[in-house]
Amino acid sequence: MSGKSISRYALVALALFLVGGLLMVDSNAQKRKRKRRSSAPRITNPEIYQPTTTENSNANNSGDSTPTESPSPTPDPEAMKKTIQTLSNQVDKLSDKLNQMEESQRSMVDLERLGRAEQRSSQLRAEQRDVQAKIGELEVRLEDVEFALKPENVERATAVYGTTRPEEIRAQRKKQLETERERVQRQLEQLRAGDAHLTQAIATSDAEADRLQKKLDAADRSAIENSKTKVQSGDSIQPQPSPTPTPNR
Repeated sequence: MSGKSISRYALVALALFLVGGLLMVDSNAQKRKRKRRSSAPRITNPEIYQPTTTENSNANNSGDSTPTESPSPTPDPEAMKKTIQTLSNQVDKLSDKLNQMEESQRSMVDLERLGRAEQRSSQLRAEQRDVQAKIGELEVRLEDVEFALKPENVERATAVYGTTRPEEIRAQRKKQLETERERVQRQLEQLRAGDAHLTQAIATSDAEADRLQKKLDAADRSAIENSKTKVQSGDSIQPQPSPTPTPNR
């Protein structure tokens, strides 16, 4: 009995020893992990290194820095004058071309207006000829009525009627002729007024056509004089080769 109890106690003691050793090993491992975690610093917001002004200046002044650009050469005053003169000449040529285009456009407009004025004058003259022809016909008709209104002619015209009351027939004939005379006179007045209006319109249209024709002639003379002046000034400054004439087709 004593031997069995001793062996049981020995086994229990050995088991307790092994468990204690395992616990000690585990605790040492956990302690080493804690030390490693605590020893390593935690970086939450890392700072960005920025060199100071002194460092930048030193870096720029050091031999390894990039070389600065060399200063641009001073422009030549004579070359600048020539360039300005060339640009000025180009502007003058463009201005001359624009002026020529404007003058040509105005000439085209004036030429069109001249054609319309001449056509209007022609139409007005045709209308006036028709009016004057009608006036001539009515004047002849008025002379016939005036001649028929004479007493002897009224009596002669009514003598052919066989009636016992010749006075009434003559009065009726006279009244008809007077009515006809008034109608012809009114028409003549209207036509003569229209003829006077047409005469005035023709004069105005002719004056407009004459003014436009003189304007176009003056523009042509001015263009010829300007071309001569440009040729002379161009020859005096820098001779230009004469253009090759275009062969007539």
